Amino acid sequence: MEELNMSYNLIDRTLGTNLGNLSNLKRLILDYNLIHGEIPTQIGNLTNLQWLSLSNNKISGAIPPSLSHLKWLTLLDLGQNLLTMELPTEIGNLSNIELLLLNNNNLSGEIPPSIQKMEQLEELDLEKNLFAGEIPTWLFDFNYLKDLNLGENKLVMKNGRIAPRCMLVELSLRSCNLSGQIPIWISNQTQLWFLDLSDNNLEGTLPKWLAQRNISILLLSNNKISGSLPPHLFQSQSLNILVLSKNNLLGLLPDTMGQATKMRILILSRNNFSGPIPTSISNMLELVLLDLSSNRFSGNKFPMFNPNSLLLSADLSSNKLSGQVPTTFSLGIKVLLLSQNEFSHVLPQNLSNLNQLEYLDLHNNNIGGEIPNFLSQMSSLQILNLRNNSFQGSIPIHLSSLSTLQILDLSSNNLSEIIPHTLGSLSRMINHHDVSSSISSNVTSQIIVIPENWFLIHTISIAKQTDLLLHDLEVFWKKLMRGLPNKNLQLYTLLDLSNNQFSGEIPNSLGGLKNLKSLNLSQNKLSGRIPLSFGGLQSLESFDLSHNNLFGEIPYTLANIFELSYLDLSNNKLEGRIPSGPQMDRMNDPNSYANNNGLCGMQIKYHVRKFLLIQS
Repeated sequence: MEELNMSYNLIDRTLGTNLGNLSNLKRLILDYNLIHGEIPTQIGNLTNLQWLSLSNNKISGAIPPSLSHLKWLTLLDLGQNLLTMELPTEIGNLSNIELLLLNNNNLSGEIPPSIQKMEQLEELDLEKNLFAGEIPTWLFDFNYLKDLNLGENKLVMKNGRIAPRCMLVELSLRSCNLSGQIPIWISNQTQLWFLDLSDNNLEGTLPKWLAQRNISILLLSNNKISGSLPPHLFQSQSLNILVLSKNNLLGLLPDTMGQATKMRILILSRNNFSGPIPTSISNMLELVLLDLSSNRFSGNKFPMFNPNSLLLSADLSSNKLSGQVPTTFSLGIKVLLLSQNEFSHVLPQNLSNLNQLEYLDLHNNNIGGEIPNFLSQMSSLQILNLRNNSFQGSIPIHLSSLSTLQILDLSSNNLSEIIPHTLGSLSRMINHHDVSSSISSNVTSQIIVIPENWFLIHTISIAKQTDLLLHDLEVFWKKLMRGLPNKNLQLYTLLDLSNNQFSGEIPNSLGGLKNLKSLNLSQNKLSGRIPLSFGGLQSLESFDLSHNNLFGEIPYTLANIFELSYLDLSNNKLEGRIPSGPQMDRMNDPNSYANNNGLCGMQIKYHVRKFLLIQS
């Protein structure tokens, strides 16, 4: 046997020592399995081996020095495992190695000088490990090196003079403590198409030479880069991904933006850009992810994207945009974040054309009128956040037809009348659904559908980071504003109708929402009794009915809510004994029951007794 390829299976076992008996083996490929345990020293017996690829498994322990016996090895890929300890000095004896990929492990120590002996090296990937110390300058002396990835370690790159012999195609120095301006020696790397200098302390303006490079992927987020963006940056037909978030960039975006017609990911969030969003941005027909949030963009005119364009996610939140809510996006858009702006008027009817929307966030604007019935036509909606606007009238009965809706936040508006009993029919809040992917991963799956194989691996890597790039969903959870991470949004179910003018009784049907994790009906004018059916809220973790006119006893059925960790029934007219039980007995914060003069029970007696002891 000369080749053994069992990649992309579910092999869940250790590497057997008998592998060392396959003395004629030239290629051993076991990527993307569940292989665990250590690499056996006997693997060094495979002296004819040319390829050894064990990436994306759960292999642990140290890299055995016996690997250095594999003199004909040209590819060693141990990335995406659980390897630890320092690299063995003997690794430099792999004199024919061309690709050395050790990324995404827990390897530590300094980069061993013996690697200098790998004169044929073309790709070195040490990213996402625990390597420490100064980045050695000899790494740039390899004649054939094309790809150098050192990011996300504990490495430091000094500002000394570097004159690379190699002509790099790909360079990652992410989080390498770079300071000062973008290193000038990079300007000589004329074949560079991937550059990641994120998470450093770089400052100064974006250099003209960098803007004129035909780079495909440029990642400079989380630095201190200032000034405006040079128009030349967007005149490249090669630019596919541009991430400049968390810098000090300012001014108007250049009108030349639309010339970057191959752009797929554009992230300029958390800067100080101002003025209108250039209408030419709609010429980016291949754009999938757009994030211009947390700037100072203003105006009420918006780009008109082609209805058939690829745009799946647009985040324009936390700006000063005004006028009516824009709807001129692609018909296939899934994520639309327009919160914390100055939008007003009523919601436009043609918003319903975006019927593939999964996530619509309009909170903290000044949108008025009634909540329109046409929202019930947006059958893919999973998250609808209209918090802190000026909506009035009642909740549309047909909103309950949204079978995928799992987060509904209508808090802090002027909504009135009764809570419709039909909300008890929201099926995603009733039954647990096995959601295989998050909203952001749906966006990711589209980003990586591209024809160029050479571009694919890095696009996948960056697309996966959209979980982090997309803002967390901010909601009130257990009385505090917190962000729910986008990559796990499918785990949350929430119904928040607080701080409105709802009256009448709480519908019994809400007790059927047994998959609901947070229910907040506080600060309304609700009356009547707490429904007995609320004992069926078996997944509920946060429950707030405070500041209403509820009366009667607290239902004994609440003792059946075993997941409950936050309860607030204060400022009502409740009376009688607080139910006891394994979980209710833990709800012993007296503030949870304050201003209900008729309540009694062990939960508040304990605190009264403690108070009297302190006083005495």
